[in-house]
Amino acid sequence: MSGHGDPHHEDFQLKDTNPLLGEQWPKGAAGPARPSGGGGGGLAGWLGVDKPSSTYDLVEQMFFLYVRVVKAKELPPNPITGAPMDPYVEVRLGNYKGTTRHYDRRANPEWDRVFAFSKSRVQSNVLEVFLKDREMLGRDDYVGKVTFDLAEVPTRVPPDSPLAPQWYRLEERRGDGKVRGELMLAVWIGTQADEAFSEAWHSDAAAVRGEGVASVRSKAYVSPKLWYLRVNVIEAQDVQPQQARGRAPEVFVKAQVGNQILKTSVVPAPTLNPRWNEDLLFVVAEPFEEQLVLTVEDRVSQRKDDLLGRVALPLTLFEKRLDHRPFVQSRWFDLEKFGVGAAIEGETRRELRFASRVHVRACLEGAYHVMDESTMYISDTRPTARQLWKPPVGVLEVGILGAAGLQPMKNRDGRGTTDAYCVAKYGQKWVRTRTMIGTFSPTWNEQYTWEVFDPCTVITIGVFDNCYLGTGNGNGNGGGPPARDARIGKIRIRLSTLETDRVYTHAYPLIALQQSGVKKMGELRLAVRFTCLSLINMVHLYTQPLLPKMHYLHPFTVTQLDALRYQAMGIVAARLGRAEPPLRREVVEYMLDVESHMWSMRRSKANFFRAVSLFSGAAAAARWFNDVCHWKNVATTALVHVLLLILVWYPELILPTVFLYMFMIGLWNYRRRPRHPPHMDTKMSWAEAVHPDELDEEFDTFPTSRPQDMVYMRYDRLRSVAGRIQTVAGDMATQGERLQSLLSWRDPRATCLFVVFCLVTAVVLYVTPFRVVALVAGLYVLRHPRFRSRLPAVPSNFFRRLPSRADSML
Repeated sequence: MSGHGDPHHEDFQLKDTNPLLGEQWPKGAAGPARPSGGGGGGLAGWLGVDKPSSTYDLVEQMFFLYVRVVKAKELPPNPITGAPMDPYVEVRLGNYKGTTRHYDRRANPEWDRVFAFSKSRVQSNVLEVFLKDREMLGRDDYVGKVTFDLAEVPTRVPPDSPLAPQWYRLEERRGDGKVRGELMLAVWIGTQADEAFSEAWHSDAAAVRGEGVASVRSKAYVSPKLWYLRVNVIEAQDVQPQQARGRAPEVFVKAQVGNQILKTSVVPAPTLNPRWNEDLLFVVAEPFEEQLVLTVEDRVSQRKDDLLGRVALPLTLFEKRLDHRPFVQSRWFDLEKFGVGAAIEGETRRELRFASRVHVRACLEGAYHVMDESTMYISDTRPTARQLWKPPVGVLEVGILGAAGLQPMKNRDGRGTTDAYCVAKYGQKWVRTRTMIGTFSPTWNEQYTWEVFDPCTVITIGVFDNCYLGTGNGNGNGGGPPARDARIGKIRIRLSTLETDRVYTHAYPLIALQQSGVKKMGELRLAVRFTCLSLINMVHLYTQPLLPKMHYLHPFTVTQLDALRYQAMGIVAARLGRAEPPLRREVVEYMLDVESHMWSMRRSKANFFRAVSLFSGAAAAARWFNDVCHWKNVATTALVHVLLLILVWYPELILPTVFLYMFMIGLWNYRRRPRHPPHMDTKMSWAEAVHPDELDEEFDTFPTSRPQDMVYMRYDRLRSVAGRIQTVAGDMATQGERLQSLLSWRDPRATCLFVVFCLVTAVVLYVTPFRVVALVAGLYVLRHPRFRSRLPAVPSNFFRRLPSRADSML
């Protein structure tokens, strides 16, 4: 177990694990399965053989018996009615059975359904596949069966080609002879690396019915491609008011895309040709389903606005800008107006055109990265336009092994239970494991891979309780309102803190902050490996801006970024919620930390003490210097006097000595470098000592649910202001912690680069006259603006990529 402290705090620490990763993956001949009755010892395929043949090496192997039911042919008619039967297939292994859907009156049905039976739950050596005729009344009729001896079932592991299905004649119930009809089947023993694993029906989820079947399967999702839509409203022309002829209107433009609504300012001077030249920014997603709706409105009074004109523009009309070119072609658009008192025929209102028009310059910004997550835990920094992407610098592989000690999240049949699944998010790719039904120690053993374009990013992995299993209302108790997938806990891993090509196997504590206090919900076992594809490109990244260039050449304001991030989160949640199975809104919002910028007294205290802890080193140095001045240690004071005389006599040794000293500190700290990734720290987050009233405030809704009107106004205002103060305090702490991480080996590549830089700088400054160094430095600092770049300097880019303890914040 990592870390030290009291037993209660130890419970929240990271633990080392020793799983059997990638061992004894089976490799055998993938020949066709034979019906029972032959000899042989094919059951050894369950136990593994000579050597691994799969790259699925970050998880423990799990064996499954796969049965693919493809189709049937030449089925006999119903013996009573003479009509074609209503066939379906039942696959039975011991006490487990799975069924295909039935077809009405079909003599040659096709199913193409895969069933997977876990080896750990096998209770029989015989697999039976029944073909039955569904009856509306009474018992379904038996048609025929095919039986397999598990000792004869072949083993197949990718990258072997899929096993070809074969036709099997149906047997009588007692196996005495053949009957009319054939089934096309494929039966093999495989692992979770098999392509059929994610779509298969699993025996451990046999109790799930209806729509819940899709929600228990493992799936991969891709976030929608997001764009920033910049709408520059320049001016309008010939704006005519609807009321008070002769009164010049007080005009503004309202732009709407979906549920996003923005307005320009009201032109202060009344005029028929108002001019704004204001930018309005929206977030849109491909495929473009919404339109940009521009309305010109007249501010008649504080509570009334008259519609003067309207135009709806498809988003495909606007060009995509891939660089910082200032010129984008502007266009005039005629406005359509619903006339006052216009005739209404049926339910159609006749539109009246008039000469008013609006001048707009709009484009889709492809050179920005659309932020859909907190900047502290960002997982992707690429611009929207694929043409601007650079090649990946590494590969991230994550083996989601399982969890242990999960808490009951709901009641089913009078007892507590948990149906857990895991979600991982990195970049645009989301993955979801299958749901393990009714267990507090689920075992997933699923491995996923991501391309890494920047190592200074964070992967987020969360565990949830599935409440949509087709059990009525979804909460498993048959009554009450529909439930939401419950949060069990999540972890974050910053890739830059991982050593290259090392496999990290740890059990991460799943910590939840509830209104009753902090609680450990269980442990998540992972195997993580970060592989470098190009060391040169990775080192070069540490000198580049963290975000695309447009964020620095044409930056957004803090207010704009907050609003755009919130809109992007909503779009991602809505689109992923439309997938099948859906990744539900409560899951996406939790993974994206939608509420991370809300006011919290607990977080504010934690950020404040993070900042205070940064000055502990300076305070210790001041105390040491005070001891030197007061001759507390005579030998130390004498050495300092000698050092002072040397530096005064040879001032050119000052900078080489400083850099050499930092180089030696870096080498000394290498022995004590962190051996494991960071994890949620409850003590640093002030989650253990938080006051109940502060938790009540943190879990309060926004706006507040307090009844008093005055409390509504003051409380919300205080929380908004304090939320910004909290963010600033966190940013200050982050910068200081990045400074500390220069020599801490938290990011091994960054510390290695800095240590080498210190050594080279020490040597260069040693051989270069001090006066020359001072002259060059002065000239560089005072250089003409023409020689300055608008992009951040290399030291700034390097510093912004350094890790901080923000990853460990709860």
